[in-house]
Amino acid sequence: MAACISSSPSLFLFSSNFVRTHGEKPTSLSWSSSFPQLKLSLNFFPSPSTLTLNQGFIVQAAWTRRSRGELAKKPNRKSWKQKTDMYMRPFLLNVFFSKRFIHAKVMHRGTSKVISVATTNSKDLRNTLPSLTDVNACRVVGKLIAERSKEADVFAMSYEARKDERIEGRLGIVLDTIKENGIIFV
Repeated sequence: MAACISSSPSLFLFSSNFVRTHGEKPTSLSWSSSFPQLKLSLNFFPSPSTLTLNQGFIVQAAWTRRSRGELAKKPNRKSWKQKTDMYMRPFLLNVFFSKRFIHAKVMHRGTSKVISVATTNSKDLRNTLPSLTDVNACRVVGKLIAERSKEADVFAMSYEARKDERIEGRLGIVLDTIKENGIIFV
């Protein structure tokens, strides 16, 4: 009894005597002995000139690199850094300077939960500080952020400067004060 696997009857003909029954024991214990013994001759294989694409013998690549045109079609695809940065540096410092106040907060990136906040607009600082936007106010805000972050068990955070933003002046003073009070910037 012969079985045919392919679409053409002359290809891959083999007999059913390679199937082992349950009662037979293998003659060898090597891994190659576990494979069925096929008796094929080269006469059954067609020549390469007779193969066509319709028969499915030519294997085409299953996966290829995306072309630039395909990248342009999916502009919202995130890079590796964008996908993993939230887990590598989970706490992010935001500092905002308005004309009248200084606001700073530490957020958890994954949950968007605010860990600590310090602003010169709060009642206790608004009445005690002579100026709410000068260098002394920057130092007070930096010290408060550091203390409140430590209370929340956050000892490392990151700051991402905006486009064309330099870390100098009042922003530099806030960041330096936070570092001086025991917070590590990663």
